[in-house]
Amino acid sequence: MRKFTAVVLASAMALSVASAGAKDATTIDEMHHGGLPTGSMTQNPQSHMFDGIELTEVQRQQMRDLMQQARHERPVVHIDDIAALHDLVTADQFNEAAIRAKAEVIARVQVEQQVEMARVQNQMFQLLTPDQQATLQKNYQRRLNELRQFSNLQSASSLQAVSSTSSNQ
Repeated sequence: MRKFTAVVLASAMALSVASAGAKDATTIDEMHHGGLPTGSMTQNPQSHMFDGIELTEVQRQQMRDLMQQARHERPVVHIDDIAALHDLVTADQFNEAAIRAKAEVIARVQVEQQVEMARVQNQMFQLLTPDQQATLQKNYQRRLNELRQFSNLQSASSLQAVSSTSSNQ
């Protein structure tokens, strides 16, 4: 039963990963987000890189083409690796070395995905006019400041939770 559950969970994860990258994007925000939820303050600030940038139809088409090409060239995390990691996590005995090895394999693919996305974002940035690039930079600084404030709130909240726990003992 445990193996069946692992297979079902791995299949569901694989389908969600595949469907997130498979949709045809029609706007720059949709192209860039690749179907992932937006609005999360904990996402990478680069994930909203082109939000709020007014594009010409030619720029939109060029960016669609870049994203389409990137989808075909993007390295993928193999389902077998995800399933193997799940099997290690749900095993009767904890095997840290095996989990580390499998996690490193998955992490290497994720690094390659980030490098590929950065390459595409750079190409997309080069398509922008100087005014659009300035707007992008201004938006980035604003989002970075918001993330810093959010991070400071989280740190303060964590410290408050620790101090209230300590004082209750």
